[in-house]
Amino acid sequence: MRKVPNNSEFGIMNSSITFDYGGFMGSNNVIVTKSKQFALRIIKLYQYLCNEHREHTMSRQILRSGTSIGANIKEAVRGQSKADFYAKLNISLKEASETEYWLELLHESGYLEQKAFESLYSDCDELIKILVAITKTQKQKN
Repeated sequence: MRKVPNNSEFGIMNSSITFDYGGFMGSNNVIVTKSKQFALRIIKLYQYLCNEHREHTMSRQILRSGTSIGANIKEAVRGQSKADFYAKLNISLKEASETEYWLELLHESGYLEQKAFESLYSDCDELIKILVAITKTQKQKN
């Protein structure tokens, strides 16, 4: 079994976090950018799993959930109301949690080596922390 390419092939997005979660956010917000970068990493992982391991079941699942995070965040930016905005962010949070699960399964089943797993998992966890902070702030306002 061939090992997963090093982290540079999947890209690393860890950086400092600065974001504004008061009200509706613009398309240049850090969560929008980070979720898109993460989706691109997940697409590369999907391609690797399909091409190198002929793994299609878990790879389709992580492709769906990992790219859905950013798609729902992008929809939230154009939300019709604050309630719609936060509903979409909560969906993103659920998708990010599901993505963590698929990363764990891929790692524990031997498809994803430790270094790549840690990098992807860390990036997914960073998205979760940002989403939790945004949604928690809204709950405190209500």
